[in-house]
Amino acid sequence: MLLFLLGTGLWLTIQLGFIQVRFLGEGFKRTFAPLFKKQEEDGINSFKALATSISAQVGTGNLAGVATAIAAGGPGAIFWMWISSFFGMATIFAEAVLSQVYKVKKGDQVYGGPAYYIRDGLGSRWLAGFFAIAIIFALGFVGNMVQSNAITVAMNEAIGNHSQFFNVTLGLFIAFFVGLILFGGISRISTFAGNVVPVMALLYIIGSLVILFLHADQVIPTLKLIVQSAISPEAAGGGVLGATIKEAVRYGIARGLFSNEAGMGSTPHAHAVANVKHPAQQGLVAMVGVFIDTVVICTLTAMVVLLTDAHKSGLEASAITQEGFARGLGSFGTPFIAICLLFFAFTTILGWAYFGEVNVKFLFGEKGVPFYRSIVLTCIVLGALVQVDFVWEMADTFNALMVIPNILALLGLTKMIKKTWKTYLHDFR
Repeated sequence: MLLFLLGTGLWLTIQLGFIQVRFLGEGFKRTFAPLFKKQEEDGINSFKALATSISAQVGTGNLAGVATAIAAGGPGAIFWMWISSFFGMATIFAEAVLSQVYKVKKGDQVYGGPAYYIRDGLGSRWLAGFFAIAIIFALGFVGNMVQSNAITVAMNEAIGNHSQFFNVTLGLFIAFFVGLILFGGISRISTFAGNVVPVMALLYIIGSLVILFLHADQVIPTLKLIVQSAISPEAAGGGVLGATIKEAVRYGIARGLFSNEAGMGSTPHAHAVANVKHPAQQGLVAMVGVFIDTVVICTLTAMVVLLTDAHKSGLEASAITQEGFARGLGSFGTPFIAICLLFFAFTTILGWAYFGEVNVKFLFGEKGVPFYRSIVLTCIVLGALVQVDFVWEMADTFNALMVIPNILALLGLTKMIKKTWKTYLHDFR
């Protein structure tokens, strides 16, 4: 699966002439331009669409995934996470372009995503239906149980309360506010994401930078350690017993790809609704999402974990990151991460619930939406109560089932992606 994803990213990078090197700056300009001018047309602008996408991308994977990659693969895993994000930018550009090319409009609503470009571009209804079913279960149901559980665990650690009554109350609280926003549709979700995601990301970045400032003398040596551990057998351990270059590559690429979701087929649903004049415009904006998710936020998490030696604590997953911030920020560190994780996971629930809903409409039309929403809210409450080891395994399985049809579509529609990019370069631009 990793070779499948990474190979597709490499293929698209070559086909698009290393677009992530030559045009990332233009992507940033197009991302933030809507903030400085009045929106003249109806619809959702590129920034709000990207915010909705990032709300789904930036979640527990940025905290737990990075820490797990370091614990299992050593510091060198972060270098390979950067590599995965580099090729992932080309992949997500292609996904966003196709979601714009093959989007459909029903009344005043716009829909798009892999199910639509698999059906209308690749010409396979059964493969489109297979993808739609997989993403409904992977993100809408099982994935949101995982996110709800992550919030519950973090809040339990922050306040020292582990009672089931507290968990039920918190689960109902999360479900209530998710329902309020979800029933408002993509317009309300994108508005919420556009307001909350930048604040959420900035809060986390500031907290991380404070720790980096307090350990300023170790920043450069730590960056050197990351690179050396990625390519040198002697340094690959980096303080983690048994870590090898093979494990660094495996865990770094895996956690990077599943953190920024490039190739998974989730974020194209958000990019499809952006009101842009050319599909490639949103493709360039989509690349910025991968950069922010992996190069910025995942790197800051890794630096905090490594600078504070939290990866040597013997803890697992997000507990490693919590320990890093506790060591770096003192008593303020644990509640700080709990608050960040609350926002990260909450916005991810919103994004994933919406992505699943688009595919419910694809399969069943509007009549299936109320039933779907009720199951999503039930899963959120259940997620706050159960142990999620098995649920994580289910989520991984359905994630893989999502990837396969989406990657087949990207490979099969490469000519359309290149054609759209060329019209942007030679005609539109």
